Amino acid sequence: MRSVRMRILVTLIVLAIVGVGGWQLLPSQGDKNKTIKVGTTDAITSLDPAGAYDAGSWALYSSVFQSLLTYEPDGVKPVPDAAQSCAFVGSDLKTYRCRLRGGITFRSGREMTAEDVTYSFDRIKKINSELGPESLLSTLGSVTADGKDTVTFHLSSPDATFPFKVATGAGAIVDRDKYPADRLRTDSGADGSGPYTLTSYTKDQRAVLAPNKHYRGYLKDAGRPIEMRYYGDSEALDKAWQGKQIDVASRQLPPGVLSGLNASDPNHRVTESDTSETRNLYLNTRTDSPLHDVRVRQAMAWLVNREELAATVYQGTVDPLYSLIPTGLTGHTTSFFDDYPAQRPAKAKELLTEAGVNLPVHITLGYGKGRGAGAEESALLKKQLEAAGLFKVDVEGYEWTDFQKRWAAGKMDAWAVGWAADYPDPDTFGAALVGSSSTLGTAYRSKAVDDFIRDSQRYADRTDAARDFRDLQTQVAADVPLIPLWQAKQYTVSSEDVVGGQYLSDGTGVVRLWKLDWI
Repeated sequence: MRSVRMRILVTLIVLAIVGVGGWQLLPSQGDKNKTIKVGTTDAITSLDPAGAYDAGSWALYSSVFQSLLTYEPDGVKPVPDAAQSCAFVGSDLKTYRCRLRGGITFRSGREMTAEDVTYSFDRIKKINSELGPESLLSTLGSVTADGKDTVTFHLSSPDATFPFKVATGAGAIVDRDKYPADRLRTDSGADGSGPYTLTSYTKDQRAVLAPNKHYRGYLKDAGRPIEMRYYGDSEALDKAWQGKQIDVASRQLPPGVLSGLNASDPNHRVTESDTSETRNLYLNTRTDSPLHDVRVRQAMAWLVNREELAATVYQGTVDPLYSLIPTGLTGHTTSFFDDYPAQRPAKAKELLTEAGVNLPVHITLGYGKGRGAGAEESALLKKQLEAAGLFKVDVEGYEWTDFQKRWAAGKMDAWAVGWAADYPDPDTFGAALVGSSSTLGTAYRSKAVDDFIRDSQRYADRTDAARDFRDLQTQVAADVPLIPLWQAKQYTVSSEDVVGGQYLSDGTGVVRLWKLDWI
C-alpha cells in the first residue's frame, strides 16, 4: 500500500541568523516548564472516548489516553504503545491478541490491567453514543481479559484493519474506576495514562496539559507543557495568532490568510503538507427527505462545481476531489468525474423530470459554525444548485455539537463535513462514511457497498484490496449518498522560537503535541 506520508514542502523557513534550516535546529535545553500555546478551530465534543468521533476530540485523546497501539511519524502500520506486543492468532484474521506493557499507571496511581482494556471497549459498544466511535468497532464481537496482562479480541468477521482501529481514539484505554460502564462521563476531567495529564479544561476555551512523569509507552519524552486554545471560527484564530496570544496555529486559519503566507518572513515558521483529509456533501436518503430518490441526488451531482469552490472560497488551499477515497491511498479513483464530468443543468433537469418531483426541489443545507469557511462554502453551493432554477436551498449554520446531533437524527437534507483519516488505510473512508453503520447520518444502505467493505478487510496485504475499493467507489458514485468536494492541505504556523510544527499531523490520526519544543 502506498503510504499516506505527508511531504513537507519547500515552505520551511531558513533562519539566516544561524545559517541552517529552521527545522534542523536542536530543541532547547532551557526552561522545560514554559508552556507552548496551540490554537485551533477544532472543537471537543466529549472528554469521554465513548462519546466522540471527531478530529478535535481525538487530537486531545492522543495526548491524554493510551491505546494498545499507536503510529510512528509517517508510519503505515501500528506499533505497540500500552501493549508490549499484538498479533493475530491463526490465519483467519478473526482473533487478535495483545499483551500489556508492565508498569503502566493511571492518574490515580492504579496499575492498568487487561480488565481496563476490555472495560474500555465494552463500554463503547454498550453506550453506543450517537456521536461516539461504536461504528468503527463494527467487526468486534467481544473482548476478553486472559489474566492480568493479556487481552483477546474476538471478531465477527475477518478484519485485517482491526489493528489500525485499535490505534485510534476508539482504542483509548480509560480507568474503569473513573468511568461509568453504561453512560458517558460528563465532568471536566479525564483519567488516562497518556504522555500528558489534563490538569484543567474549560469547554470551548482551553485545555491545559502537563507532561505525565509516570508515562510508560512508545514515547521516550512527553515534551513541553501545552495549552490548547479553542476558537469559535477561523477569524478568531487568526486574530489570536496576529496578536501573539498563541505560539502555534493549526486547523485552521482563514483561506485568505493561508494563501498569503510568506515563507520568507523571519517572524514565523510555516509548513504546508499534503493530507488525506477530505470534505464531502452528505445527502439524507431517508424517505421523509426529497433526496430519498437517487435521481434527485444524481441531479445535484451534475450541478456541483468543485473547481470553483476550491479556487474561490478556498483560494487554492484545497484540491478538487472526485472520489470517496482521496489521492495517495490504495484504490483511489475518479468515479465522480467519470459519472459527472462537468456541470450539466440539462442532464439534472432530465433526471428530476424522470423522478416526477415538483421544481424547484426545496432542500435544507447545514454546516458547522466556525469550521473553516463553512458559511462561504455553503453560500456558493446554494448558488450552484439554484442557478438553473432546479433547486431551492435554505442554508443554516449550527454550533458544532448541535450540528452533529442534527445530522445523526436526519434533521437536514444535506450537510458538508470534513473527514480526517482515522488511520492510514482506505478502509477509514469505507464503513465509517458509506457503510450501513456509518456515523454520518445519511441512512444510506447498500448490500453491495457493505460486501465490498467486508471483502476488502480480508486482505492482510492491503494492496490486494484495491479492486474492492474501486468497485466500492463506482457504486457510491451511482447511488450518491455523498458528493466529494475537496481534499485538504495541512498548514501549521508557529512562532520563530517554536519547532516541531511539521510533526503535529501526518494522516495517521495521531496529533503529536509532544513534538513541539522551544529552540
